[in-house]
Amino acid sequence: MTVRFSQPQKPASPTTKPRSFASFRAIAALMLREMSTTYGRTPGGYIWAILEPVAGIAILTFTFSFLFHSPAIGTSFELFYATGLLPFLMATTLTNKIGNSLLFSKPLLAYPAVTFVDAIVARFLVNFATELLVFYIVMTGIIVFYDTRAMLDIAKVAEAIALAALFGLSLGTLNAFLFMRFHLWHVAWALISRPLFMISGVFFIFNSLPPMLRDYLWFNPYIHIVGIMRSGFYPTYDATYASPLYVVLVSLALGVSGLLLLRKDVKRLLFER
Repeated sequence: MTVRFSQPQKPASPTTKPRSFASFRAIAALMLREMSTTYGRTPGGYIWAILEPVAGIAILTFTFSFLFHSPAIGTSFELFYATGLLPFLMATTLTNKIGNSLLFSKPLLAYPAVTFVDAIVARFLVNFATELLVFYIVMTGIIVFYDTRAMLDIAKVAEAIALAALFGLSLGTLNAFLFMRFHLWHVAWALISRPLFMISGVFFIFNSLPPMLRDYLWFNPYIHIVGIMRSGFYPTYDATYASPLYVVLVSLALGVSGLLLLRKDVKRLLFER
């Protein structure tokens, strides 16, 4: 009697294929959630994002026009303060938004398909697009309605915007870890960030400061970003002190540190504490 053994059967192929471009889909979903929750539930939505810098520029113009006959550069108070305030607000807004991105998206990060990088990238893209739109609207309005006599250097303006976005993304990534690791860092960061407005060149020019003070403030990345932005509107402005390389190196150091720390501890910090 001959015994025949059946050939082993190959496992059936799964009926569903792994999702392609999973990160892109996750980022798109997170972006839609960000837009609906941040701007969709507020009366006026995106209008408030425009009104904040407009109000800041108006207050600065109203205040300092009584103290000085003309701004430190050019003839328009509005343009002078806008070239300082808008890049500063872009960087700080991105820092704060990205710093809270993981806590904001915590319920979705419980799903394996959504990573902490997806949450950071999604919030960066939404808020950078918003800040870029605000910048365009406010600057266009100032140039159209006021006699600014500005001569735009688009390359310099784009460089300043890119540096503000990079620095905001990098510092925000590090803050995303610090906000979860140290609960008091929210309070500490609020105390630290408030004086930044006073020392970042928003309402003064770097060259007018005493040499000793310039030596210290040069290490403030916002000084470089604002200086490059102003050189894009004022061709005669001497911004040789501004170093894009310095801003990039500081940003890379902050961003890489934040990513490495998050990669190691993000799940524990979000769900096990």
